[in-house]
Amino acid sequence: MTKVLFKSDAEGQMNIVQRRGGQIVVAYEEPCDEHKWKLLLMIILALSGSLRAASINSALCRACSLLAPAGTSIVVYSGLGQLPLFNAELESSPPQQVLELRRLVGAADAVLIASPEYAHGLSGPLKNALDWLVAYEGFYGKPVAAVNTSPRAHHAYDSLIEVLRTMSAILIESASISIPLLGNCVTVESIVAADAISAQVKGMLEQMRAHMQGVGDARQLFRLESP
Repeated sequence: MTKVLFKSDAEGQMNIVQRRGGQIVVAYEEPCDEHKWKLLLMIILALSGSLRAASINSALCRACSLLAPAGTSIVVYSGLGQLPLFNAELESSPPQQVLELRRLVGAADAVLIASPEYAHGLSGPLKNALDWLVAYEGFYGKPVAAVNTSPRAHHAYDSLIEVLRTMSAILIESASISIPLLGNCVTVESIVAADAISAQVKGMLEQMRAHMQGVGDARQLFRLESP
């Protein structure tokens, strides 16, 4: 989880500093009360459950990076196909690809998942990735939104919701919606260009951001004595 650090300057204002990956970076500077702060930069990890190059779900994830609201950064996960098959015996020393997935999940403020449906169930690659996250403590309590790009195929979506709840993720219900991407709206460009669809995507991301703003006070805060 992102840690937001505060340091008073000579004028009594609060420098808002952000720690990510062991590095401390000043994101913004403005008057701030440590008991009432706003999330300045939100990172969403977008995960598509499909390995197809022309995947609609992958196109949606990439479109999110172009439609994200100010102060929001979308990181599209590209390593789904490189994850080894889940093996509980490797949990004591996970493969490097698994460690990278967990690092990205841990660094993200929230996760967005879009998955196709196969035989009335989740895609194999997505379920495999989720299996590798079951024992990862960084996923516990992680805010997650699930989007269904084919409302007529609801079995995988329902299964995904059940899996996420079982894994103790926090489902952002207001952002877990159906966005019909059938017909001609199947590429990044067409999603961005379609007013109704892009408005839905923007609304979904705004709901994710609003959720994180609402739980901000529960996140870990501490002071810095020096830059």
